[in-house]
Amino acid sequence: MAKTYRPYVPEQDLLLPPSLRDWLPENHLAYFVSDLIDQLDLSAITAVYEDEERGYPPYHPVMLTKVLVYAYCVGVFSSRKIQRRLAEDVAFRVLAAGNAPDFRTISDFRKTHLATLKGFFEQVLRLARELGAPRVGRVALDGSKVKANASKHKAMTYGRMCDKQKQLREEVNHLLAQAEAADLAEDAEYGVDRRGDELPAELQRRETRLKRIREAKRALEARARDEAAAGKPAASAKPESKAQYNFTDPESRIMKGPDGFVQAYNVQVAVDEQQLIVGQAVTQETNDKQQLMPMIATIAQQSGDTPTALLADAGYCSDENLAAIADTTIDAYISTRKQTHGERPGPCPRGPLPKTATRVDRMSRKLHTQAGAAVYAARKAIVEPVIGQIKQARGFRQFLLRGFEQVQGEWSLVCTTHNILKLYRLCG
Repeated sequence: MAKTYRPYVPEQDLLLPPSLRDWLPENHLAYFVSDLIDQLDLSAITAVYEDEERGYPPYHPVMLTKVLVYAYCVGVFSSRKIQRRLAEDVAFRVLAAGNAPDFRTISDFRKTHLATLKGFFEQVLRLARELGAPRVGRVALDGSKVKANASKHKAMTYGRMCDKQKQLREEVNHLLAQAEAADLAEDAEYGVDRRGDELPAELQRRETRLKRIREAKRALEARARDEAAAGKPAASAKPESKAQYNFTDPESRIMKGPDGFVQAYNVQVAVDEQQLIVGQAVTQETNDKQQLMPMIATIAQQSGDTPTALLADAGYCSDENLAAIADTTIDAYISTRKQTHGERPGPCPRGPLPKTATRVDRMSRKLHTQAGAAVYAARKAIVEPVIGQIKQARGFRQFLLRGFEQVQGEWSLVCTTHNILKLYRLCG
């Protein structure tokens, strides 16, 4: 007897109209995202389209919001890849309900509504509280470098700009002299009425480069003046020779990351014991020294709570920071020196602290006590997995957008979708 198989007839039409709700399991992430977005206030997005009467009707903004948020949840960040998923992936097709916006529509929607999408972070946190997540208690703070949408090879130092400007100016003057000599020769040959005001291509190229370098120099000089006015240590009104400007994303900075120096932004996250992000920000600073108190203010603003305890690595440690946090109600555990992987604090030194002990000395003693060491040890289990989940599991290693404001919006969306994934698992 021939083997009997279950029916398989690819050419057969469906006998009844299919229901989108039957295409995925009931507890699928796509349905969770859809239901959650329905609970958020999207009026700031939908209002943009209410008074628009020209042209073909736009795609529904709620549908585009759901597709974009779900895409970031599953690690699909490129608008072109989202367009492909809308054609090939069942979950994307369910969320889009048969719509197929192209990548330009998706990209423009993200750029247009980025400021509003930033507000989703606070809305999702409030929703987490309603779903039973505890209020902010112990929080771990960390920073990480995320590559900008720019190459470090497109950067130039202030000193190099000065040299290059001089070189280009000399080349432009030489080409102008050549052009003038050619004009005089042509006047003699063809007559003075001949039109010849077009710049040679070589001169146009050098003029353009010279213009961009002048603009970059002015930007670096303005940055140096701003830093000097803000009272930053070692800042002067004139840029240092090594100060750099990136021509692709001028607001990004050269930063040292795990893989060496990269063109990047410094992202900050504050994470609670449920691994929910309760505060997030982006900074252009190359280290975390100046981020401690701003991040505490950010946590209060975004979550509505002040943490009871805060854990942070040595990047946030300074005498000024310890003095500032001592004036709050927060119980701080901040490492006073960089530790190697797996290193444990040594035994607590015996005897009282000397009267000359600094705040850093006192924090070091606190972390060497048995209780202090146990509390600080929790930091790695709270915040570091979150950075890993964002960068490794979802693959968010580089911003797609350029400019400080745009990058802030994109990072907020990344952190919002991290919290949505946490809520999905908690509610599952």
